[in-house]
Amino acid sequence: MMTSVEGVWDGAVEQEVVGAVSVLTIRNGERNLLNPGILTDIRSLLQECDDDPDIRAVLLTGAGEAFCGGLDIAPIKAGADPALFGKALLETLRIFPRLGVPVAAAVNGDALAGGASFVAACDFAVAVDSARIGTMEVSAGMWPMIAQVPLIHRLGPRLAMENIGSGEPFTAERAREVGLVQAVVEPGRAPAVAKEWLDKALRAAGAGAPGRRSLYEFASMSYDEAFDASLPRFIKLFEH
Repeated sequence: MMTSVEGVWDGAVEQEVVGAVSVLTIRNGERNLLNPGILTDIRSLLQECDDDPDIRAVLLTGAGEAFCGGLDIAPIKAGADPALFGKALLETLRIFPRLGVPVAAAVNGDALAGGASFVAACDFAVAVDSARIGTMEVSAGMWPMIAQVPLIHRLGPRLAMENIGSGEPFTAERAREVGLVQAVVEPGRAPAVAKEWLDKALRAAGAGAPGRRSLYEFASMSYDEAFDASLPRFIKLFEH
């Protein structure tokens, strides 16, 4: 099945359902830039996938030779409301830890700014060896206020600063070294390798949505708070 979800802005998010996996592909020009329409589509499709009992995993990727170049700031420079773009980005990123289905990123090319934040927000990521992953905003005199949040949570402040503070994206290999992606592969292999991990996650899906959500909830808690929250959920595992 192939559908195209069009927004009021240019570009689209295409969905292809393969078995129990929903493949979401960002398609907007050579860099697959993000705008409020595309971001709304990604958010809506992620929620639909989570609500559909026949879909048990999501693969996020980009069309062509780029994963995602981040927000399309040209309209903002031309007078569009930056709050509209910023809110659309943060609300889309906010949904990732709330999902019950695992999400993998097939980083088929550069993942910059908001694109890098998507990589950080996914559970698993595979990048082609030529990909650049990270932010470049400081080289243009800006700071990635929203895009930095998933990077900080995934990497910790020091490794996030290594990228953000320099204004130079990580190479694919450095992204693997710091844990932003789990594997680096030759061109064309990212979707297949990402799907291999999703297949393993599907085999272990007996733990279900509560398990995935608990991981991200506990990660945001203190050590003792996480233990306090874990006990009732442990007991619930044995309820019939």
